[in-house]
Amino acid sequence: MSSNTRAHVFVSGTVQGVYFRATTREQANEHGVDGWVQNLDDGRVEAIFEGETDAVEEMIEWCHTGSPGATVDSVTVDYESPEGLSDFRVRR
Repeated sequence: MSSNTRAHVFVSGTVQGVYFRATTREQANEHGVDGWVQNLDDGRVEAIFEGETDAVEEMIEWCHTGSPGATVDSVTVDYESPEGLSDFRVRR
């Protein structure tokens, strides 16, 4: 039996303008994870990952490296109750 979780993630470093969001969407689709990703005005990337716990944990681990052009300084994660999202989107 699998369990679902939801992770609210903030990634800082050189993570904007390096295809971080698009690559995050590709990774999420490969792992069967729902949610969204967006750039923040302060230069960070914010994401919600929702799905099977193992797949969400793999997404969080991926965020520590990110897209090929990214330089990740830190990743912070807060766990929340799943809301039943059904796709993965890139926001602004």
